[in-house]
Amino acid sequence: IYKCSQFIDLNQSPYSQSSSLSDTCFFSLYSCKNSQKMANLTLVTGFLLMGFSKSWELQVLHAILFLLIYLMSLMGNLVIFTLISLDEHLHSPMYFFLKNLSFLDLCFISTTLPKSITNSLSNSRSISFMGCVLQLFLVILFGASELFLLTVMSYDRYVAICLPLHYEVIMTRGLCVKMAAVPWFVGILFGTLYSATTFTLPFCHSKEIHQFFCDVPSLLRLSCSDVHIGVDVTLAMGVAYGILCFISITISYGPIFSTVLKIPTTEGRSKAFSTCIPHLTVLMVFITTAVIVYLKPPQQSDSVIDLLLSMFYAVVPPTLNPVIYSLRNKDMKTSLRKLITRKHIS
Repeated sequence: IYKCSQFIDLNQSPYSQSSSLSDTCFFSLYSCKNSQKMANLTLVTGFLLMGFSKSWELQVLHAILFLLIYLMSLMGNLVIFTLISLDEHLHSPMYFFLKNLSFLDLCFISTTLPKSITNSLSNSRSISFMGCVLQLFLVILFGASELFLLTVMSYDRYVAICLPLHYEVIMTRGLCVKMAAVPWFVGILFGTLYSATTFTLPFCHSKEIHQFFCDVPSLLRLSCSDVHIGVDVTLAMGVAYGILCFISITISYGPIFSTVLKIPTTEGRSKAFSTCIPHLTVLMVFITTAVIVYLKPPQQSDSVIDLLLSMFYAVVPPTLNPVIYSLRNKDMKTSLRKLITRKHIS
């Protein structure tokens, strides 16, 4: 390297008598650069998740806020899951899918928030390499599964509202089980693809992830490789998957709203809209925010907006779904009152 620096300082031509030194010089510098990258790559045994504040008081406040959100989501989803499991009147296809959605929401939010809460309370931001791999895999698994399940639920609403006389014939138990199983296979497929393509990239930049959980866009900004064809192909598949789900939902909800508007009574229309509009709202928030985050070029710097958008697709849906489907659902409220009354009498 010392000889190289001397040669470069002399500004000699590569076609001079010292051309062999020139070749050796540039080869040495290139090898040096690659060796440094490999050294940095081998040193990556973990990452640092984003801290919301350097102040201990603000970290505790963040932990309490996330804990309240997590407990609300946990209790809401557990109540829905328990009510549908115990009440025979709720053993219909719609509530079967809602039960699966509650379980997915419970798993989804449990993948991200507990780790963030623990890090804030322990004043530590570290996450192991394998822990980050597992967290990314589970986030993609549950996110992709929930998107497909919400699409399935829109089809269920289409059959229930537009084809009510054929509902029980079409939505058989066997079909419902298959439609509930497919989201898990889709989620496992995307989780495996995203994890494999992301963590085969070399990481030689800062280990600090500007996110409160391991996510693909944040990890791409840490990679020292500008070429990541595998990740790009997987992202394209994910976008195509999201567009396909969006088209399917649009096809389902077009006839639904057309049929609902033809209902003569105001009560009937309001009941149908109260079931469909909240479902559609959560779905659009989930798809829109996820697409914005994942389509943002990795070269762009991180911002607070990225953090807020990730909150909207990773935290808000699992928290709001129990509120929407329980408080606005007459059957769920009736079942809850029966369960409370039964426990009180016992």
